[in-house]
Amino acid sequence: MIATNEDVVSALRSVLSESQVTTNQTILEQHSSDESYHSSSLPDIVVFPTTTEEVRKTINIANQFNIPIVPFGRGTSLEGHVIPYDHGITMDFSNMNKIIEVRDKDFLVKVQPGVTRSQLNKELKKYGLFFSVDPGADATLGGMAATNASGTTSVKYGVMRDQVRDLEVVLADGTVIHTGNLAAKSSSGYHLNGLFVGSEGTLGCFTELTLKVYGIPEHIVAARASFQTVNDAVEAVVSILQAGIPIARVELVDEPSMKQVNLHSQTAYAEQPTLFLEFQGNEAGLQQDVEFMKELVAEHNCQHIEFETDTAARNQLWEARHNLAYAYVHGHPGKKLMVTDVCLPISELAGAVEHARTALNSFALTGGIVGHVGDGNFHVLLMIDMTDTAEIKKADDFNELIVMYALERGGTCTGEHGVGIGKQKYQEQEHGKALLVMEKIKQALDPDALFNPNKLVKNKK
Repeated sequence: MIATNEDVVSALRSVLSESQVTTNQTILEQHSSDESYHSSSLPDIVVFPTTTEEVRKTINIANQFNIPIVPFGRGTSLEGHVIPYDHGITMDFSNMNKIIEVRDKDFLVKVQPGVTRSQLNKELKKYGLFFSVDPGADATLGGMAATNASGTTSVKYGVMRDQVRDLEVVLADGTVIHTGNLAAKSSSGYHLNGLFVGSEGTLGCFTELTLKVYGIPEHIVAARASFQTVNDAVEAVVSILQAGIPIARVELVDEPSMKQVNLHSQTAYAEQPTLFLEFQGNEAGLQQDVEFMKELVAEHNCQHIEFETDTAARNQLWEARHNLAYAYVHGHPGKKLMVTDVCLPISELAGAVEHARTALNSFALTGGIVGHVGDGNFHVLLMIDMTDTAEIKKADDFNELIVMYALERGGTCTGEHGVGIGKQKYQEQEHGKALLVMEKIKQALDPDALFNPNKLVKNKK
């Protein structure tokens, strides 16, 4: 006898409360897409667990009925990670949002996966601490670990994988494991933290994370530097990094994007290729770093540089950068945002950005180039008319062009957004036979393709 949706709902409500299990059409629609351009698909059921045990029981029921589970944080992903194309159960972790423990003397925090970045930093501020990974969106920490998120501060502090000390994970058979411990280092066993971070919900469900945190810097200086060309700006970044200046953030915004910044944020910044920079440390040391940086950028035709030490002015600067994607969306009503995401060795970055701009012009697409250029990661923000099949095809061809450029030069098809479904077609070229190893790991840990099927790697049942 084939089980019906009602049978699954009834089984779920036997282990969860009625309010934690829903087939409400509006809620299903809210869980049918992310912030990407990929087409939506409804789950059959949405559940809202509050404990590890409830997650485990839900997974056992999914096993019993052989239906897939897609973990869901806040839906801010950009490559279709949380879209349930195989339907089934979407597991929304928004109610697992407790900060379990702040171990301030160990510079560690233990949280549930539904805690957001801003929620955590609000709590940490009481201890003079902060969590470093800043992808722009106020994503959940579970989702950030699932995609190995990074963002503006990764040039100094590293990406999400560098912050994870331990994960509590529920596997496909209902087993609950820990992937690490509280120690700063270990030579014991396989590096499971590294395996599960970035697994995009395909190997298990995270129910608890232990993360590294940092002391709030004594002094912060932000700067906005304008250049004649994008190439000048990128070469200036290379010089800053080569000089060993401890920069905390360095973001590239090209000329079209600066125009969007001014329109959306009501600023009057110079509409030229621009670097947004931030330096952190003690006041005396920062003064020396800033003076050295000014000499270096002058050698690369810096036209103007302005510094901000006031908190409100710094926040305005970074808010303008973080809101750039939304600035494009609001500035092009009726179009959908498509964001490319490649990362290359620093030595190849200037050529890659120049290649992307040339290609963008030749395809006659609307968009701008931005990026976390301190670690070689850049994005092209494209505004696409999803009713125009020719424009969609041009956007896909453009995306493939810059991905291939990155792969041919030792880069990656995604520096931070992850694979999902959008970058799956590039996995074999990027990883070669190592992709077979990934598929075997998936099959070993999730033989029935229960978790987020056909994302990251193809199902091998």
